Amino acid sequence: MGVRLMVVDDHRLLAEALASALKLRGHRVLAAAAPAAGAADLVIARAPEVCLLGTAVPAEPGVFDPVAKIKRERPQVAVLVLGPVPSPRGIAAAFAAGASGYVRHDERIEGVERSIMKARAGEAAVAPQLLQAAFAELLNPAAQPDDEAQRLLEMLTPREVEVLVRVADGEDTRLIAAGMGIAPSTARTHVQRVLMKLGVGSRLEAAALAARTGLLDRAGALRHVAGPET
Repeated sequence: MGVRLMVVDDHRLLAEALASALKLRGHRVLAAAAPAAGAADLVIARAPEVCLLGTAVPAEPGVFDPVAKIKRERPQVAVLVLGPVPSPRGIAAAFAAGASGYVRHDERIEGVERSIMKARAGEAAVAPQLLQAAFAELLNPAAQPDDEAQRLLEMLTPREVEVLVRVADGEDTRLIAAGMGIAPSTARTHVQRVLMKLGVGSRLEAAALAARTGLLDRAGALRHVAGPET
């Protein structure tokens, strides 16, 4: 029997595509909306069995406040966090807020569906290794702090790092292409890949995330020592 669920994510196309895929598999998707101040209230009002709630930065303070609010008002709603490659601290924070699991943005639809079914059944819907790391973080909060900048940099190629630095410097697609000696269409593709890997929806968000985490300082140092990408 299908699950009554909601998909709420700031990447509207992702939310709508996921909602459509789940509908085709027999589930009753109540909404696919970009989250805003009233996102939690929308979930509370609709009271689905399961909610897929998107987040771009799992380690950001307060990012899981909507999860906690939903669980306070509608404890029967199972909340699955939908996000990028997580850190143990991000997983721990999600569970501490009351989430039933964590689903990566790049998960196959079959994996998303399995997580939904587990969450509805009251089970933890997260990969065992991630769950183990999350419990370790919860039990030992004094552990090494999460190096978010390094984690993000490891997801980018050297060329994508250069693109990110240029984006943060305010260069548009034309300037990026000219500065790197590539076609504008290639520059545009690199920018889109950077946004996708960082889990953000705009160049401004990418620049803000890079600045906040210290990623720009790391990226600048890498550009001085790294050779050309092959």
